[in-house]
Amino acid sequence: MSHPQTDLSYDVAIVGAGAAGIGCGVVLKELGLERFTILDRHQVGASFSRWPKEMSFITPSFPSHGFGLLDLNAVTLKTSPAIAFRQEHVSGKQYALYLQTVADHFELPIQTEVDVQSVTHLPQGGFTLHTSSGKISTQFVIWAAGEYQYPKLNPFPGAEHCLHNSQIRSWTDLEGDEFIIIGGYESGMDAAANLIALGKSVGVLDRSGAWVNPDTDPSISLSPYTLQRLEFVYRTGRLDLVGNAPIEEVKPIPGGYAIYSEYQKWMTAHPPILCTGFDTSLKQIFPLFDWSKGYAALTENDESTLTPGLFVSGPSVRHGDLIFCFIYKFRQRFAVIANEIAQRLSIDPTPLDAYRQAGLFLDDLSCCDNDCIC
Repeated sequence: MSHPQTDLSYDVAIVGAGAAGIGCGVVLKELGLERFTILDRHQVGASFSRWPKEMSFITPSFPSHGFGLLDLNAVTLKTSPAIAFRQEHVSGKQYALYLQTVADHFELPIQTEVDVQSVTHLPQGGFTLHTSSGKISTQFVIWAAGEYQYPKLNPFPGAEHCLHNSQIRSWTDLEGDEFIIIGGYESGMDAAANLIALGKSVGVLDRSGAWVNPDTDPSISLSPYTLQRLEFVYRTGRLDLVGNAPIEEVKPIPGGYAIYSEYQKWMTAHPPILCTGFDTSLKQIFPLFDWSKGYAALTENDESTLTPGLFVSGPSVRHGDLIFCFIYKFRQRFAVIANEIAQRLSIDPTPLDAYRQAGLFLDDLSCCDNDCIC
């Protein structure tokens, strides 16, 4: 891996070396594309490396190659985090190592410690990427920067007095016996489960009460793995779940903090823990998308409807009610993007047949509903 020199030119530049970036890179490599690069502001799998030590995947890794199915958390064919680590729910650091191993095996052209500061779409087509190491010219961009590095830190006044879960390296670092968590989706439940496992008492405040959402899509409701953990920790008697509690403000008070909703107030001696989720990294290149529907509008090939040649891969991909925010969902779109680029570069797309045969080539959104990919 190396740093780019100024004024380099490529056919494709992938921004982000996480699950989506590495997965797309492998597909391009198998197509025989030579003039492409992967850029990351940190290292391969950096976001996963920054997970709290105790956090693990809610999606189970399970080897099922004998039945022609891929491990749910694999980003390419013939690999499996479950086999690599002999573990069903791998940690963030383990997954980062898995991605690095994949990158090394396929000899992906990755440039690390390169911050993409802006993207300019050229009138004649193509792009200029302005980076911390100079300018890069490219015909196509695949934006795969993810979300974890963009936590929602200011969801309400006084949020600066809280501690976002992404800022925690290990739950053992927190001193005290009682904590309040704001946000009851996956990260909030993970925080609660880990703190209770350490003998703490925890209150979870949530706007709606995610733990009672009956939706079958884990992009909207809690996963079975989380519900199972929640049932276990609830039996301890040290978990208090409070729904219908939209937080309006947090204020420091003598001896701690006060948390306010419209009709209720809670007090805690320790900074409240924010589990309020993450923003899309697409906000970094906001003008290059149509946001009229509340999310970045994409074509059926995951290309910006506003900026030709700009593709999106990863958890920010959305098509109406179809939300591709898990690895086993958005990896089905790697070959869709690669196929479109191959056609425009007059490259033989035959190597993509293996992805189609493995069920990793979801190129017909019209036949889908939530259940077909969840």
